[in-house]
Amino acid sequence: MSYKVFIDGEAGTTGLQIRDRLTTRSDITLVQVDPALRKDAGARAEAFAEADVAILCLPDDAARESVALANGGTRFIDASTAHRVADGWVFGFPEMTRSQRADIAAAQYVSNPGCWSTCAIALIRPLVGAGLIEPGSAPAISGVSGYTGGGKSMIAEYGGGSIDGSFLYATTQAHKHLPEIVKHGLLSLPPVFVPSVGQYAQGMAVAIHLPNLGTDGMAAAETALRTAYDGELFVAVVPAELHAPRVMPQRLNGTNRLELSVHGNPETGAAVLVAVLDNLGKGASGAAVQNLNIMLGADDAAGLDDGLRAAAE
Repeated sequence: MSYKVFIDGEAGTTGLQIRDRLTTRSDITLVQVDPALRKDAGARAEAFAEADVAILCLPDDAARESVALANGGTRFIDASTAHRVADGWVFGFPEMTRSQRADIAAAQYVSNPGCWSTCAIALIRPLVGAGLIEPGSAPAISGVSGYTGGGKSMIAEYGGGSIDGSFLYATTQAHKHLPEIVKHGLLSLPPVFVPSVGQYAQGMAVAIHLPNLGTDGMAAAETALRTAYDGELFVAVVPAELHAPRVMPQRLNGTNRLELSVHGNPETGAAVLVAVLDNLGKGASGAAVQNLNIMLGADDAAGLDDGLRAAAE
C-alpha cells in the first residue's frame, strides 16, 4: 500500500533530508505544491487534504497555521518547537517509554523532539525514574552541535564567513528546548543548560554533569540506562572507553542512532553522562521518518540505516 506524505517546508534543511529519505520508497508518494505556491494557503490546504500524513518543517507560528489549515483528518508530525509540550500531541521519541510507540502509532498529532532535548531526555528520564537524579535538582547540561542545528540562517552565516569559530549561546537560560526537557525528563525545575555551536556542519555531543553520583551511582546509572533501552534498534548504551580519549560529536553522522555512556572519576565521585547523535538524523529528519514509519505501521528502520535491522538480528 502506498501512503501520501506532504512535507510542508521541504526546502529547509530538515525538509530536504526527509524528502531525500522518502523519495526512493515504494510505499510513499510525496504530495508536492508548486514552489511558486508554497506560501499559498489554498494550495497548502489542498495538499493537507490529499496527504495521509503531513510533516511540518517550519517556524513555530507557521506550523500552528498549517495545523489550522487542515480539514481535521490529516495526521501531523511537527518538527518545530510549537507543539512539543502541547495537550493532544504525542511526543515523538519512540524509545522514551515502553508505551511510546503505541501512542505514536495511534496519534493524529506527533511532535518531533529537538536534537538537544532528545539527548537530554534520553539520559535524564531513566535516572529520575531510578531515583539517581532528583526532579528538583536542576542538573547542569552542556554540549556542542554542528552549525546545521541553527537552520538555514546559521548555515548561511558560516557559509558566507560572517561567523568564524565556535560560540556558546542561550546563557540567559531560555533555550527553546527547555520546556520539553523539563516535561519529558520528569523534572520539576529547568536544568542549567549552556549549549555551544562548533565550526563544523553536523553532529552533536551532550553532557549531563552530576558531581556527587559516586562509583556505585555510576554503575547504577549505567544499569538504569541499559534497562530503559534494552532491545532498542537506534538507542544504545556503550562503554565509556568507546569515546576515549575524546568524545567526537560527528561519530554518528549519517545515521539515526543515539549512543549513551557514563563517565566519571571514582576518586571524586564526579560523573558525566554523555549522549551522541547526528543533529540532522536522530535529532531531526531521521526521527521524523522513524515516527512516520510507526504511524504508517512500517518497520521502524524503513529508509533509515540500511542493513541495521538485519545486522541486529
